[in-house]
Amino acid sequence: MQHDVYDYTAHTVSKNTVLQKTYRLLGFSFIPAAAGAALAANAGFNFYAAFGSRWIGFAVVLAFFYGMIHFIEKNRYSNTGVALLMVFTFGMGVLIGPVLQYALHIADGAKIVGIAAAMTAAVFLTMSALARRTRLDMNALGRFLTVGAVILMVAVVANLFLGIPALALTISAGFVLFSSLMIMWQVRTVIDGGEDSHISAALTLFISLYNIFSSLLNILLSLNGED
Repeated sequence: MQHDVYDYTAHTVSKNTVLQKTYRLLGFSFIPAAAGAALAANAGFNFYAAFGSRWIGFAVVLAFFYGMIHFIEKNRYSNTGVALLMVFTFGMGVLIGPVLQYALHIADGAKIVGIAAAMTAAVFLTMSALARRTRLDMNALGRFLTVGAVILMVAVVANLFLGIPALALTISAGFVLFSSLMIMWQVRTVIDGGEDSHISAALTLFISLYNIFSSLLNILLSLNGED
């Protein structure tokens, strides 16, 4: 009986360690992201415009996004994975730089960015807390999120053709809901011992927070009367 208690305690400590490392790495990941956003904003660099075509730009972004995820996951237990994660977050910061530059140069823009950031933080804290208490079936939630990811990507591609503002807002709202549930799923998966790599967990949480912030920013700018 004493041996069983010892094993349980060691397993709990291990899971808590992964979660703590995840949060620590997640915090560090926003440093290169902020640097990339500031660099792009100050230089007036627009990644999509640099290729002269939104389709080429979109294809390059997808290649960067999924390519980096692939290489990070291949190195999910090494310092190489950490370095690649920092490169990835820097690149994602560069991508959102033009939107931040635009927002900060309109009336109440700084306030809108601040509200989006505060709401993102609130969502993260809330979903992380819920993850510790939820009794939801994480396998079922994971399947739901997989379907949701496919639907959102199809909607994004479709709206590149259609260019419907209302659909764009709907997609943004969908990303907020999807990414919020993703945070809860990822944190709970770490707690349950289903994820033993803090690098992979931090990657998922960063992408979720990035999507929530950028989506909320788009929604708030639209509600403010800005396209």
